[in-house]
Amino acid sequence: MPIERIYILYSENIYQFIYFLVGDEELAKDLTQETFMKAMNSLSQFRGQASERTWLTKIARNLVYDHFRRKKLLKFIPLLKEHEQIDYTYSPERWLHAKTEQFELYEALGKLPHNYREAIVLRKIEQFSIKESAQILGWTEAKVKNSTERGMRKMNELLGGERDA
Repeated sequence: MPIERIYILYSENIYQFIYFLVGDEELAKDLTQETFMKAMNSLSQFRGQASERTWLTKIARNLVYDHFRRKKLLKFIPLLKEHEQIDYTYSPERWLHAKTEQFELYEALGKLPHNYREAIVLRKIEQFSIKESAQILGWTEAKVKNSTERGMRKMNELLGGERDA
């Protein structure tokens, strides 16, 4: 399994995952690079018990936690910065509306406790299965389900949605 192939296949996914957790483009790029360096150095230890993407995401998550531990930050940075490489071809009104909605989503996601944020990013944005998410997070599948559900409810509240009875 050549590291070049793995990088081509998964680098954008890993960058996006890290970016959603740290909210800083340059830091996300640095941690993405560090993820692949660590993967390259530990390639011989990959046993294939999880998918390559799951394995890389777990490495990335650990690096994010290590970074925040080194910086002695207990909370994740709110996601108020937008992803700059998104290209919209909307009319000015539609573009502004889309940017406003995107900003509100990032802002709401950034206000969630980090366990809810991680569960939502893995399950709803990165589209990992419950089992894969549990492997990455080191949680039970029940905790992944509960955190995702509670996080989505909290996101709905933050975005002004109505609560279900």
